[in-house]
Amino acid sequence: MPEGHTLHRLAKLHHRRYAGRAVAVSSPQGRFDASAVDGRVLRRAEAHGKHLFHVYGPDATVHVHLGLYGTFTEATRPVAEPVGQVRMRLVGDTHWTDLRGPTRCEVLTDVEVAALRARLGPDPLRRDADPAAVFARLTRSRQPIGALLMDQRVVAGVGNVYRAELLFRHGVHPLTPGTAVDRARWDEMWADLVVLMRAGVRVGRIDTVRPEHLPEVTGRAPRQDRHGGEVYVYRRAGLPCLVCGTPVAQADLVGRNLFWCPGCQPRG
Repeated sequence: MPEGHTLHRLAKLHHRRYAGRAVAVSSPQGRFDASAVDGRVLRRAEAHGKHLFHVYGPDATVHVHLGLYGTFTEATRPVAEPVGQVRMRLVGDTHWTDLRGPTRCEVLTDVEVAALRARLGPDPLRRDADPAAVFARLTRSRQPIGALLMDQRVVAGVGNVYRAELLFRHGVHPLTPGTAVDRARWDEMWADLVVLMRAGVRVGRIDTVRPEHLPEVTGRAPRQDRHGGEVYVYRRAGLPCLVCGTPVAQADLVGRNLFWCPGCQPRG
């Protein structure tokens, strides 16, 4: 499932291409009723966590959650015939965009959008994010921080990669209870998460390895993975830690693969 930086990249792209102009919106597949927004001016595109919002207003916002299989494809005009099951198509002055396979694609009222966002935690990529609110939610729970960081009600936009890499970079064992995280440590983690995710928005992939551990410095082979990016522990189970050489560990936590270094992230 795409992590938050991907949705913010899409929001920036769609805002740049379509905002401020009337947009033709349709559903070639027929599973999305576009009549409430077709031909209207797109005011803005924005993201909150893993949710994308095309705001036409008033009381008309297209909400998209890509889920595991949703994808956008982008192209310049002229518009081609639909290929596959296109849930939503946007056509602007210069570009057109198709959406396939999302978990959700729906028109929401302002009240419904507010209710949805109220269920989400702060998003590190949004200017209105409050890290103190995340800290309060973390420290009210004895659940492992590795589970809490993936809970979109606690912090929105963090997925499996950012979760694993953030904990490694700060030497925190993923099974550490939320109640055991102190404020100073959390402030450092939040600031780091903001930097990492903003970099993800800029380059379109997740890179978390510090300069001194990059392949060109250490002489190791670059990472080969469909997710791209240089990482410390994500999907590196059994391989030596890039810092201490300890084999990276893997376990299951709340139905998701968990990766950490027992040497750099000792429990307790």
